[in-house]
Amino acid sequence: MTEKICIAVASHKPYRMPADPMYMPMQVGKALHPDIDLGPSFTPDDTGDNISCLNASYSELTALYWMWKNCDAEYKGLVHYRRHFGRHKLFEHNEDRFASIASQKELLSALDDNNVDILLPRKRHYVIETVYSHYSHTFDNKQFIEMRKILSETCPEYVPSFDKLMKSRSAHVFNMFIMSREKFDEYCSWMFPLIGMLTDRIPPESYDSFGARYPGRVSERLLDVWINTNKYFYVEFPVISPEPVNWIKKGSGFLLAKFAGKKYGKSF
Repeated sequence: MTEKICIAVASHKPYRMPADPMYMPMQVGKALHPDIDLGPSFTPDDTGDNISCLNASYSELTALYWMWKNCDAEYKGLVHYRRHFGRHKLFEHNEDRFASIASQKELLSALDDNNVDILLPRKRHYVIETVYSHYSHTFDNKQFIEMRKILSETCPEYVPSFDKLMKSRSAHVFNMFIMSREKFDEYCSWMFPLIGMLTDRIPPESYDSFGARYPGRVSERLLDVWINTNKYFYVEFPVISPEPVNWIKKGSGFLLAKFAGKKYGKSF
């Protein structure tokens, strides 16, 4: 990893990785699958101080935890093997989608030029849904209800931002971000205990394997709550997928959830 910036790329299987040395391929859930070896270029999430054994429910959060506890780069971040920060000029004169993934130079320039500590993906806009109604139609909304109770009990100053987000029609999602080491560690120190309390109250094993991954989904919605409450300034980058997104399938699932009550049973 570089001293200036290190971005973990969470993956559970072999996959092409960005060539820029700031990207660190990370095998998540290694403790649950010791027989799977993605090779020496991948850092397993079961080394050092880790929660790799929780990957079945925490998903990419096990990579986030590893970065929090084991990486000392000046800037730290998390992306996914099929979801990256993109250059602002996407696909310009190049058909290779990996050529449109943001480089170290561009990311550091955005941080230095704007004097900010946080880079985020562009917001997702739900248009016909609020953050709360979308989650209620697609997953189990008692997870949000219980999280609000936890915030009220432990850090009530965050409740107004939580309530505002629930009524909003957009949010920063995907658990993708790049932050200064200080902000990164501050966020993790706040978020992980909250998710731990939530899983104590709603055991992930009470759901099927897809539903059990709810801690990662709830944590996605906590990011804006933390940023907005603390009034932290950020810069947004586009999101790029190395694979074409099936928007028809994705949109159909969204509409079926809203109008037919069909909750998500898999990722799109």
